Amino acid sequence: MDNRTNLDDYLAGLGISEADEDEVTPPPPAPDASADALPAESTPNEDPKEVLERFLNALTSRMDDTLSVSVQQAEDALEAEITGENASKLAGRDGRLLGAIEVIAYTVLAKQAGRSDLRVRIDVGGFRKRQADTLTKLAERLAIQVAKSGEAHELQPMPASERRVIHIALKEHPDVMSESVGEGASRRLMIRPRHG
Repeated sequence: MDNRTNLDDYLAGLGISEADEDEVTPPPPAPDASADALPAESTPNEDPKEVLERFLNALTSRMDDTLSVSVQQAEDALEAEITGENASKLAGRDGRLLGAIEVIAYTVLAKQAGRSDLRVRIDVGGFRKRQADTLTKLAERLAIQVAKSGEAHELQPMPASERRVIHIALKEHPDVMSESVGEGASRRLMIRPRHG
């Protein structure tokens, strides 16, 4: 176990802290400088792909040095794949750990690359792909059930990324439609008959 005593020590080298070993970011302004003196646009921005790659490499090397990271630029997002023998352990229970890693990675991008408009999608050991396949099959089964019964089916609350998979799976379905209902953490998906 590490004997580090503060959060900056833990975050150093992960692309989060000002105390990065490689000193890619400039030092913070002097304490007497006002925060308003430096507009947000003048903050030096790094390449988002490099920022994400550096962060994930630093994170995975501290967990398991046999893991490897690849980052690709998609239209609206950066997509990263973490592979290795033990990569699937990074998904955590029901993908919660992976979701937390994505949130932290998004925060790092917003801070160091100035890109809060880019989404971050990370897959570990094919977890997201398997999850999407499972959700698509669930959507297909529920669509048949709703079409036969004529009654709507409400699913348990789920994250936006999972609801999105089901929405896409049912988008062109001739007999049913999907919609999200509820607010916040209790937001869930409803599958309804398309007609009537």
